[in-house]
Amino acid sequence: MTDSKIILFLCNWGPHSAYQVLQDQAAMIPGEIKMVRIPCTGRISKALLFKCFEMGASGVALVGCSPGTCRYGTGTTNAQGHVEDTRGILELLGLGKERLRLATFLPDESEALLEFLQSFSGEIEEMGPSPVIPTLVQKPKSDRDEEIRRLAALYDVFACQDCGKCSSACPLTLVGKPFSPRATANAAISGQIISPSVQDDIWSCLTCGLCYERCPSAVDFSSFIRDLRDVVVESRLDTHAAHGGFFHSLMRTMTSVSLKIRQWDWLPDDVTIDKKSKIVFFGGCAPYFDLFFTRHIGLNTRDILVDSIRLLNFFDIHPRLLENMRCCGHDLLWSGDKTNFLKLARLNVASLHEAGIEEVVTACPECYRTLCRDYPEHGIELDFKVTHIYDFLENEIDKGAVGFKPLNRKLTFQDPCRLSRFENRPELPRKLINRLNPEAFSEMLDHGANAICCGNSAWIGCDSFSKALQVKRIGQAKDTGSDLLVTGCPKCQIHLRCAMEDPFRGEELKMEMMDLTSVLAKTIEWE
Repeated sequence: MTDSKIILFLCNWGPHSAYQVLQDQAAMIPGEIKMVRIPCTGRISKALLFKCFEMGASGVALVGCSPGTCRYGTGTTNAQGHVEDTRGILELLGLGKERLRLATFLPDESEALLEFLQSFSGEIEEMGPSPVIPTLVQKPKSDRDEEIRRLAALYDVFACQDCGKCSSACPLTLVGKPFSPRATANAAISGQIISPSVQDDIWSCLTCGLCYERCPSAVDFSSFIRDLRDVVVESRLDTHAAHGGFFHSLMRTMTSVSLKIRQWDWLPDDVTIDKKSKIVFFGGCAPYFDLFFTRHIGLNTRDILVDSIRLLNFFDIHPRLLENMRCCGHDLLWSGDKTNFLKLARLNVASLHEAGIEEVVTACPECYRTLCRDYPEHGIELDFKVTHIYDFLENEIDKGAVGFKPLNRKLTFQDPCRLSRFENRPELPRKLINRLNPEAFSEMLDHGANAICCGNSAWIGCDSFSKALQVKRIGQAKDTGSDLLVTGCPKCQIHLRCAMEDPFRGEELKMEMMDLTSVLAKTIEWE
């Protein structure tokens, strides 16, 4: 018996019969293996596989039926895809892909199953216990009513005039969802937060900030909802998270100090970095996005990171890349897990300070907002400058001698909420777009500070109304007559591309998308 914990997901059909034989024979099954009987390996998602590692498992084995013998037809094939993608994510995290294994057995292969279990247990023992320290614990209860009253005062919720302008502007309300910001505000004032309908509304809010734009009393509803979630959530199991809570699990796992993250191992050779540079490029979670969504929407948001570095190189900036950087924590903060957000923030800032970094450049509007605004707001002191790459590019291009090759495409632009509304800078990406030489650039019906959200924020509350909102937005893009939807946030690409996979609408929703950094990188030239 070792200190390692190994989870064995065992298919109820073929391999379970083999396992029962081993039990009947009192075979030497390693004691650190904890068996979980499941109906089919194909039902164990990437989120479930990864959850084991978040909770401290040293190894996970998914054992199913041999190819061609799955009772449900595609179970083994699905399991192969889930395991391959999750292994890639474990590798990026520095846990090592060998901690997750897939194996298949027939009912009469009990000896082969035992050999596999003993061999896998030995491999895990050699690797040692997982460096992940579980953080999934019950939140201590506080004086909830008093805290809600404090937040209501902090964000001026008492100033709500009940005029309804927030509801009339809310993207969710406009696609038919029974949701009302002012109803939540009234519930906070009257002490009715515990109402089931209000609880649902707290997690439905997109926190896109459009209601704040329209509110005559300037009630900061998005920030109120952000902090309210941290108060009302009793545990991190009831946050209405999409995708099985995978991305929240990923971020909580990153709070473990001993992780040796390796998220830049995939970087191509044609970009130049400088390990001694005082300017660091902060990449965010794009590599994890690509691995998680690759089989569903064929995502490649890593191009945003590569093209950002190429743009920096174009202007003779060779940034440093810190391997031990974590996610910025945006999604934890906005999903009610402020405790782990602060852990990530402190780890990131400590790494940057230790490396002597003077400037952090990022292409993600959520990372920019979180590093530049939310860290200091929550008491995390910075001794470095945070720059969005659009600011860097606009400043450099404005010096002159830079041009752009003709682009035979008709463009439209999807505004990222965190930049266009929260930072109130819808003009910044448009300055860069206006420097391009496309065939045409046309704005959507709702654009700039009035733009419609991509339908999801912080991986919370994805439902049919979110999809309806995304379809509406794609429709607005198509109505411009454009053939290229330019985005400014990797999550906008993810959510809109997901909506394009609608099996009933087919090609009607298809539209090519590209991040603005990639458009710039592909066309920029010296004059």
